[in-house]
Amino acid sequence: MKHEPQHLFEQASPAVMADKELMISLSNVQKWYGDYHALRDINFDVYKGERIVVCGPSGSGKSTMIRCINRLEEHHKGQILVEGIELNDNLENLEQVRCEVGMVFQHFNLFPHMSVLENLILAPTIVRKMPVKEATELAMMYLERVHMVAKAHSYPGQLSGGQQQRIAIARALCMKPRIMLFDEPTSALDPEMVKEVLEVMVELANDGMTMVCVTHEMGFAKTVADRVVFMDQGQIIEENNPEDFFAHPQHERTRDFLSQVLSH
Repeated sequence: MKHEPQHLFEQASPAVMADKELMISLSNVQKWYGDYHALRDINFDVYKGERIVVCGPSGSGKSTMIRCINRLEEHHKGQILVEGIELNDNLENLEQVRCEVGMVFQHFNLFPHMSVLENLILAPTIVRKMPVKEATELAMMYLERVHMVAKAHSYPGQLSGGQQQRIAIARALCMKPRIMLFDEPTSALDPEMVKEVLEVMVELANDGMTMVCVTHEMGFAKTVADRVVFMDQGQIIEENNPEDFFAHPQHERTRDFLSQVLSH
């Protein structure tokens, strides 16, 4: 486990959830891969402005759960609602949800044959039917936000991993999502590139973006998250505010996990 510099997280502030608007709700969600029970009776709510960190060992179901929230993976039982819209076989529902939920992956998934700017304007112009001029202005605004304006006309292969991940975050923001999902966004990066990506995520958190982040970056979890969720063997074992989660873990499996990740 890498030790993040303390100053990186100093600006994070508590999320304000005065209206308690429910953004994501998973009720009794189950998923199998053949005989393997990947998600077991998952119950999980996220409110507007909350920053949730999901952690756990490899194979615990955390990435599967987050991928079910925009139906990159299909759940087999239970109910998933995103802003009141149920994720099921209804393609119209799926399109509505995906317009409002941005996702950043472990591997950046940028189109290598397109410039940075072309990557960013693709979805807004096709999915949201945004005029190219408006999409370009929006893309440049978000490139400035992630400190990458100078690379607008570069190609992904010309960029470092950290730069590509910041571009991937900007691309997701160009759809003007109300929710951002991060699936281990720093795990494919060299250690020196992790900081620049986390800084962008901290800025988003400070702006009140609703975020669910699967990560092993415990420094980020401690100081940015409103809630930390620990998963193991397809189940949510424990969830709590960061202070109590790290100082007073309730479950033996949580204590074992923390003793391993915090000692590296």
